[in-house]
Amino acid sequence: MAERIIPSEDTLVKYENPVLVTTHPEKRPPISPTPGTSCVTQLTAEIRKETEEILNAILPPREWEEEGQIWTQQVSSTPATRLDVMNLQENLDTKLQQRQARETGICPVRRQLYTQCFDELIRQVTINCAERGLLLLRIRDELNMTMEAYQTLYCSSIAFGMRKALQSEQGKTDLLEQVAELEGEKSVLEKQSAELKQKTEQLERRAAELRAAEEKKHQEEIEALRKTNMQLKAQLEGIITPKK
Repeated sequence: MAERIIPSEDTLVKYENPVLVTTHPEKRPPISPTPGTSCVTQLTAEIRKETEEILNAILPPREWEEEGQIWTQQVSSTPATRLDVMNLQENLDTKLQQRQARETGICPVRRQLYTQCFDELIRQVTINCAERGLLLLRIRDELNMTMEAYQTLYCSSIAFGMRKALQSEQGKTDLLEQVAELEGEKSVLEKQSAELKQKTEQLERRAAELRAAEEKKHQEEIEALRKTNMQLKAQLEGIITPKK
């Protein structure tokens, strides 16, 4: 396998140099312990190997293809110093400013950078104590699961709010249509009422005219009968009264 120095992806996690993965690796004889090698050295190598396996399980190696060649890159197993921690904090602040992450509220950029910083801290702790690293991994997974639950709840609430807004908008449209329909019926009824009122007034005037004509005719008949009665009374008195 060949190695080359390639600037790693824009991440706060510290990685080893990329390694070219060969299709047919050379067969190497198993490494036998060198005579004179102390048990402490062998134990240290086994602990280092176990730590690398735990690191690869926590932060899986990255793989990509370039110019037909497959490269892989594992997280660094080099212990971190105090200076590395200070540089990590400075890099975090720098990237937050460069990528214009929001200081408050929901910000995917800020969350991504802090996640990378947490992964780097897990890497550093795991090298010194694998148990603490695994415990931090458990905490990280629990935080991610909680965050995903909140995101799901947020998306559900957004969808629920949108449905309610659409329903209210549809209900408003239906009410407006109902109002327009009732206003149309009101206009028709008002028109019918005006027509009926006009007919009623016409009928009342006609009835008044007919009543006045009937009364006038009745008065004329009464006057004619009174005159006839007076004439007949006069004639009767003339016949009854003796002549002197």
